[in-house]
Amino acid sequence: MGAQEKRSYSSRRQYLIKAVHARRKKLRSKAVEYKGGKCEICGYDRCIDALEFHHRDVLQKKFGISDKGYTRSWKSVTDELDKCAILCANCHRELHAKLAASGGNAGVISE
Repeated sequence: MGAQEKRSYSSRRQYLIKAVHARRKKLRSKAVEYKGGKCEICGYDRCIDALEFHHRDVLQKKFGISDKGYTRSWKSVTDELDKCAILCANCHRELHAKLAASGGNAGVISE
């Protein structure tokens, strides 16, 4: 009986959770680098976890970049990233607050 046959469901589950987490982290890192690595409004670049992707036009949005870690090709991710601005969390919240106050559309950031 080999080592793999003795592996429990829970250990396999933990292995897969760690693998998905590592893939998401790597993909996010590549996506942030692809978009320039800093907030397009204020230039913030100190913490990658504080950078977010904002779709310029929600009507063109096919998926959220960080949605549930679904496996997508890098090409489909970059196609979606091309529709986004990279913003720090503060600028992103301020942008949405301004949009909510004005009743406007999410497409206010131009390239």
